[in-house]
Amino acid sequence: MSRAFVFPGQGAQAIGMGKDLAEAYPAARAVFDEVDEALGEKLSDLIWNGDIETLTLTENAQPALMAMSLAAIRALASEGVGVESAAFVAGHSLGEYSALAAAEALSVTDTARLLRTRGKAMQQAVPVGEGAMAAVLGLDLAAVQAVAQEAAQGDVCAAANDNDPAQVVVSGTKAAVERAVEIAKGKGAKRALLLPVSAPFHCSLMQPAAEVMAEALAQVDIKAPKVPVVANVRAEAVHDPAEIRALLVEQVTHSVRWRESIQWMAGHGVDEIWEIGAGKALSGMVRRIEKSVAVRAIGAPKDVAEAAAAV
Repeated sequence: MSRAFVFPGQGAQAIGMGKDLAEAYPAARAVFDEVDEALGEKLSDLIWNGDIETLTLTENAQPALMAMSLAAIRALASEGVGVESAAFVAGHSLGEYSALAAAEALSVTDTARLLRTRGKAMQQAVPVGEGAMAAVLGLDLAAVQAVAQEAAQGDVCAAANDNDPAQVVVSGTKAAVERAVEIAKGKGAKRALLLPVSAPFHCSLMQPAAEVMAEALAQVDIKAPKVPVVANVRAEAVHDPAEIRALLVEQVTHSVRWRESIQWMAGHGVDEIWEIGAGKALSGMVRRIEKSVAVRAIGAPKDVAEAAAAV
C-alpha cells in the first residue's frame, strides 16, 4: 500500500479534541505543551475545557487544529508509524501548516506562532460582516467559476475551495456571495448555502493577510520536508523550502485545489489516505473524489492503535 497523510482545516474544531490522546501518549501531550509555550498561553485549556465560540475564533482554531493533528501524528510515531511511512502529506488550508510540521519542514513552535498570526491577519483583512463564503453542492468547479463570475458585478467573488466533484466553496464580498447562492440555485445546484465563517478566506480580499504572512514567513526557518508536501496552490508535491515559503503566502488569496491534490496523489500511486486530527470531513471528500482509495481517520487512541496494528 502507498499511503498519504492528510490534515484537516478550519471547521473541524471541537471542545475536548485531543485530550484522550494527550492522556494516552506522552508524545501527544508534549505537542500541546509546546504549543502552549509557543503562544505564551494555555491554548490546551481552551481546547479541552473552553467554549466552542472562543475556540472557533480563527486565531484560536488554526493553532488548535494543528496541535490536535500533530498530537495524533506523534502518537502514531510512538506506535512505530512515522511520517516517513507516507509517500506524501497534504493539508486543507491551515492543514497545510500541519502537514509541513508533521514532515518537519517547520518546527511546532514556529507553526503555532505562524497560525496565530495567520488567523489574526485573516480575521482583520476584512471587517466582520463585509465578506462571506458559501458552499455550492451539485455543480462542478467550472460551473461554479461561471457562477462566481456572473455574481461578482464589480465586487469580489471567486471559487475558494474545490473540495470534491460536488462541493465547491465561493468566497468574496457579502453581496456578491449572496448573489452567487441565488444564481447557483438557478443553474441547478442541489444546495447553495452561506457558511458560518468569520471572513472570506482564499480570495483576493485576503491580500492584506498575505502581506502579513509574507513578513512572518520570511522570519522562520523552513527545511526540506522529510516527505513531499502536496501544496494547495499547485495540487502537486513541492520540496524546495523557498518554494514552500512562497506558496504559503499565495495560499492566503488562492483557491484550495483539494480535489486535484487528491487526484494527483492517486495518480502517483497512493491507494490509502489517513486523515490525521480532528473530524472526518476530508475522509468524506476523498471518498467522493477517488472511490478506489481506502480511507482511515485517526483522531483518538483507539484509531492510533488500530492503524499501527494494520501496518
